[in-house]
Amino acid sequence: MGYKKVDEKDITYIRQVIGDDERVLTNGDINEEYSHDELSGTSSYPDVVVRAKSAEEISKIMKYAYEHTIPVTPRGAGTGLVGSSVAMEHGIMIDSSLMNQILELDEENLTITVEPGVLLMELSAYVEDHDFFYPPDPGEKSATIGGNISTNAGGMRAVKYGVTRDYVRGLEVVLPDGTITEFGGKVVKNSSGYDLKDLMIGSEGTLGFITKAILKLLPLPKKVISLLIPFPTLEQAIDTVPLIIKSKSIPTAIEFMQREVIMDAEKYLGKAFPDHQADAYLLLKFDGNSVEEIENTYDQVAKLCLEQGALDVLISDTEEREESIWKARGAFLEAIKGSTTYMDEVDVVVPRNRVNEMVTYLHDLQKDVNIRIKSFGHAGDGNLHAYILKDQLNEQEWENRLNEAMDKAYEKAKELGGQVSGEHGIGYAKKQYLKESLPSVDLQLMNKIKQAFDPKNILNPHKIAQV
Repeated sequence: MGYKKVDEKDITYIRQVIGDDERVLTNGDINEEYSHDELSGTSSYPDVVVRAKSAEEISKIMKYAYEHTIPVTPRGAGTGLVGSSVAMEHGIMIDSSLMNQILELDEENLTITVEPGVLLMELSAYVEDHDFFYPPDPGEKSATIGGNISTNAGGMRAVKYGVTRDYVRGLEVVLPDGTITEFGGKVVKNSSGYDLKDLMIGSEGTLGFITKAILKLLPLPKKVISLLIPFPTLEQAIDTVPLIIKSKSIPTAIEFMQREVIMDAEKYLGKAFPDHQADAYLLLKFDGNSVEEIENTYDQVAKLCLEQGALDVLISDTEEREESIWKARGAFLEAIKGSTTYMDEVDVVVPRNRVNEMVTYLHDLQKDVNIRIKSFGHAGDGNLHAYILKDQLNEQEWENRLNEAMDKAYEKAKELGGQVSGEHGIGYAKKQYLKESLPSVDLQLMNKIKQAFDPKNILNPHKIAQV
């Protein structure tokens, strides 16, 4: 596709639309962070960055870009891990982080309407102050809601409550040609034709630009208690997870962690983890409306874990203990990042009863490829995060070993009936693995959907299934 190169005439038009030179960045004013996302492996600068404040501004810029065939890249907080928000064809980048207003809390319909730049941690705090609960809980709390919707972010509470898709009722969207439209609404049920709202969720900014979201809320659980359960081996810990799921005492979260990652988190935070007696742990969270209700739920699970060889069951029933455990868990990614020179990640998801095989395979893969790999993840929903570390390898060795490790990890996930990504998306960095994983007819359908929304392919080109 031949794209028009942004010139002074285009920038003059953009400045007229925005009417505020401080919100239009060019040349040396474009911060280096706009050239990459959190992992920084995929890098490319936009020609101009627009810090939009309204759907109308975005609509005018998209209409102009469509007429002149200028590529446009949507961007939120830039916390992604697969290059989704990187401007591969340069052009215009529209940053929606200033669109950060909470527009309406509708207590009768149990919904909240927000702009896409609202941060996850701001949304969670706001609704909890009003005695409501927004369950999706991705690890990166400084991500924007628009970004969460664009990648269908999951997080730790998915085992009980589901993922972002399950909490999006309606979207306002600017289409690639500048048209502003709405998908879904406040209704609970909707069988009115194709579900265009669900097509937008997880589309990583390739089909339209999200400018408003209506999200479903739940009543806030009154109590939360966690169990930290040490096991002699990771195998015993992981093997216990399907039994917990079958017990019907479903925890809010079931996480697995290994001692070596916990040590990284301790070093990163400068705080000791509450327990050091084991090489592997399950971390379970339970919520409910009373301590008695939660105790009745977790008592059965605690006994089951001890029967499966757990060394102990540590109950985190104070705010201080709760914070120390979950703060360490929340720091895993940054801690691992801080322990090496660079890293790349695998975000595979496998059926829950195959988690142990996948974890064991990733552990053994370190020796096969001669590279360090650290992993943790959401054992309750089969989503594993494996980080491949560069350390002191030179560029050629790094590329060779990284590619070999990635190829083998994704091939194993496919063999186990899994998928390439559980929650981080495909973006630019993981395209080849998606193509190897899915039937060609699926990829063709994805590209035809992209063409239907965006015949000129100006919106976030080269992402997901595109060439």
